[in-house]
Amino acid sequence: MKTFYIKSDFVNSRLDRWFKRSVSQVPQSLIEKNIRKGNIKVNSKKEKSSYKLKIKDEITIRNFNFISNKHKAINKKYEPTKKDLIKTSSIFLENNENFVVINKPAGIAVQSGTKSKKNILDILRNTNEFEGFFPYPVHRIDKETSGILIVAKNRKYAQLFTSLFRIRKIHKTYLGIILGAFNENKGTLKDELYYYEGNKKTKALAITHYKVLDTNNNYSLLKLNPETGRKHQLRKQLLIHGHPIIGDSKYRITEKYLNKKNELMLHAYKIKFSISGTRYNYTAEPPDVFQKNLKEKYLKIYQ
Repeated sequence: MKTFYIKSDFVNSRLDRWFKRSVSQVPQSLIEKNIRKGNIKVNSKKEKSSYKLKIKDEITIRNFNFISNKHKAINKKYEPTKKDLIKTSSIFLENNENFVVINKPAGIAVQSGTKSKKNILDILRNTNEFEGFFPYPVHRIDKETSGILIVAKNRKYAQLFTSLFRIRKIHKTYLGIILGAFNENKGTLKDELYYYEGNKKTKALAITHYKVLDTNNNYSLLKLNPETGRKHQLRKQLLIHGHPIIGDSKYRITEKYLNKKNELMLHAYKIKFSISGTRYNYTAEPPDVFQKNLKEKYLKIYQ
């Protein structure tokens, strides 16, 4: 038998989610089965998997079979190499007891997926900066996109950042190198974007404010401020308006404008927000390949 006591970090968390995060990443069916059998109890009582935890709740786990016949394959976490950890030491823009801000390299996913096991969260979990902490994702940027990413160190700040994003109190600025030139030097893009969830088709309004920082008619450097946070929003909207981002292998017009290594020229450049009256403002320098593309396309370095 094992006994756990709930600390403030997991107050209001569901019992099943706490189990997966704190005890073991087992299938949901296995948790439900052991709750029914009384192998998982809260304060010596059976509770549903959706039970919301309270401070100092006592959770006892006994006779738990961590092997499921139906689900033998349990997702394994990515184990970072020494090279991963050495590279990661240079990407921190902020590191405090509640959150970090990093300059994410392009080509690494935020979370593990079916196509990509290597991910930032599993790498951060093994760094000195997260010793004694757990990385909580509060927003995402595409695998191909470089730049600013906030990762919380505790549940309280994860919920806080999620709320700030939801009410649009976190302001992001991106830099993008696009094909062609806009007629106006600044403006707002408003588009209905379509998404598929299984066979269900849904649409969502996407709003992005843009400013042309430099252009030579063939290519342009844009400053982009998304007001909404739709999946692939910037990439989709710029394609819709006939100005896809250089190096985008998914949202493009032709193969002609892909760069040699097929690197997406989109960078999360700045982020700003306020917490309890304190203002936070961070800037992430674009990678060398982004600045090299500016020079090759005769565009001025951003300001």
